[in-house]
Amino acid sequence: MILSNITSEIPAVSGAYAVVITLKKPIPLAIKRFSGTIIEPGLYLYAGSANGPGGIRARLSRHIARKKKIHWHIDHVTVKSSIRAVTALPGGNECSIVGAALKMKKSGVPVPGFGSSDCRDCRSHFIKLPDDTDIGALLAGLKATNFWLAD
Repeated sequence: MILSNITSEIPAVSGAYAVVITLKKPIPLAIKRFSGTIIEPGLYLYAGSANGPGGIRARLSRHIARKKKIHWHIDHVTVKSSIRAVTALPGGNECSIVGAALKMKKSGVPVPGFGSSDCRDCRSHFIKLPDDTDIGALLAGLKATNFWLAD
């Protein structure tokens, strides 16, 4: 499935979401706070919240888009990666997504503070997943309303 074709299916309500990303090449972060940091190739999960106009649909549509103005930390990654899956959790909480991902063996925080500058509870909202993660099972375990996997 081409994820850009599913945006009309994503609920336009407030809540949380997750984006699963594959990096094939290292990405040096061009963000002053993370100067010198390189995100290594691998499988990652980013958890976010969407409480503004358009809700989860608007936010995931933006993350899925290849061409965009760089605004958030995660934009530095999504423009240079492959998005493998997205999920919507209406009324959900991004910190619970992070907690669930970190319960997986061999998952971890590759860049403390990345994607979570407004959160006081989590070390990061960007989690390194084991490369052999069953993405469908992970997202289903989040009790998501829907999730979409890329081909």
